[in-house]
Parts: sequence; C-alpha cells; structure tokens
Amino acid sequence: MGETETKKKSAVVAVVGRPSAGKSTLVNLLCGQKVAITSPVPQTTRNRIRGILTTVRGQLIFIDTPGYHKSERKFNLYLKKLVEDTIQEVDIVLYVIDTSRPPGEEEELIAERVSSFQGPLLAALNKIDVTPSYREQVETFLNLRLPQASRWKISALTGEGIPLLTQALFDAAPEGDLLYPEEYYTDQDPDFRISEIIREKAVWETRQEIPHSLYVEISDMEKRENGSLWVRAFLVVERESQKGILIGKGGAKIKTIRLAAEKELAEIFPYPVHLDLRVKVDPKWRQKDTLLSRLFR
Repeated sequence: MGETETKKKSAVVAVVGRPSAGKSTLVNLLCGQKVAITSPVPQTTRNRIRGILTTVRGQLIFIDTPGYHKSERKFNLYLKKLVEDTIQEVDIVLYVIDTSRPPGEEEELIAERVSSFQGPLLAALNKIDVTPSYREQVETFLNLRLPQASRWKISALTGEGIPLLTQALFDAAPEGDLLYPEEYYTDQDPDFRISEIIREKAVWETRQEIPHSLYVEISDMEKRENGSLWVRAFLVVERESQKGILIGKGGAKIKTIRLAAEKELAEIFPYPVHLDLRVKVDPKWRQKDTLLSRLFR
C-alpha cells in the first residue's frame, strides 16, 4: 500500500432504540437495500439483522436490534437479552431516538444500558420531519443521561441528515479489513429472508389482530428444474380464531399474503420464489424456551 493511500475503515455497529424508533427503516436506508422488515407494529424486529454498507472508505456492518421494551414476559426478555448481548460485541453503538415522542421510561433504560459502552456512541435524532416535535426534550435528556454521545439530526423516511451520519460513522470506525465481500448487503440465509418477508406481509394484513402471536416456520425448500425455488412455510399462531383470520374468507387473506410476499421476493432473489403457505396453531409458543432460543438469535 502506498503511503498516500487511505486505509480502509471497518466496524460493527449496534443500532439500538425503543420500539418504533425507526431503526429498521434507517438500516435499510444506510445499506441501500431492504435487509430488515418494517411495519407500524412495535417490535416487528425479533432478531439481530445484519446489513452491510461498503464504500470507498471501508465497510460498516449494522446490527438492527429489537426494540428495547420494558416487560418481564418471557418473549420480551429474550428480545432484551439480544440487545444487551449485542452492545457487548460491537465497535460502535448508534442509538436511534424518536423525536416525535417525549423521552420516557424506555429511553431511561436504554441510556442506562449504553452509558457504560467504551467505544464511540452516536445518537441519531430521528423523525425530525414529523410534527409535533419533542427535539428540545430529547436534547435535554441526552445532555443529562448521555453527554458523551455525538448527535445527528436525521429523517430515516426522507433521507435528511443521512450522508452526515454515514460520514460520522466511518470517522468513528477503526481501521481494518473488510469482513464481507464488497457486493454483500446482508449475510442472511435465504430461508430466514423468506420467512421474514412472509411475516412482514402477514403483519401488514393483520396488524390489528395477530402480529405478536405469529411466527413463520419454513418446513421445506426445493429448487425446481425450471430454476425457480419452491417453499412450503407455516404461519404459526396461538389460537384457532387467529388461524381463521389469517386464512380469511375462502382463503382470500392467505392468498393476499402469498402474492405480496412472492412479489417482493422476486425483487430480492435472481429466480422466482413460489410459496405454499399453510397456517397452524401452537398454543403458548411464546412461553417455550427451546423455540424462542431458536427463533431469536
């Protein structure tokens, strides 16, 4: 390497915040591709989703974490532990705080978790395009709880402030080699990506009735001779009544979910994906440790 050549930067960034702060929308925007599903329903994200941004400056690996939520229910305890573990494993923490809501108890909990982080801490004040705005209250909260955090005013929806935030993240990153090939924008396995897209479409279609009672299980995948991928997936709910809601009258709802998922999967994969969707009931699945440890990773 020549003396005048700039060394590459490389960092893993934890994206944390309370539910519905806009973390997944921000990660998708930063990476230039959809890597995390989104919906109006809080805590749509259940896993640590990796999105990868590679530029001439280097590479940033974003870990989109579940919304940090105060609850002692087993389901939420698993999500909280994912966030806490992630903070211990990264180079940079990016705290996304929603300026359309006043800071509350959840913000206090998050500030407590990240205050002891030894690396660079950046606060992204999101939704600056939304009214009413509680930006002054957010600034006061950060002054008191996280004075060490640099602050960046952004809108993950419009893109305002994103170039400056990206530059700041690269400035904070240590020098290092790329961890992924340049063309990668996520490291998710195909079955996980497919299950998440199906779940997203199901949440959008049933967001008033089912969202947190649902998970998607891929039971079979087969590459066909014509180059397409056939997938059988089960949408698993907790009650028989929820099964009927997902299927819909004459199967209309499950068909809508299937078509929407297939349309988006066609934009992600270089081959057609054909879905065979079924619905089954697993009572109290959110209380089963073995299942939760497999789903939330």
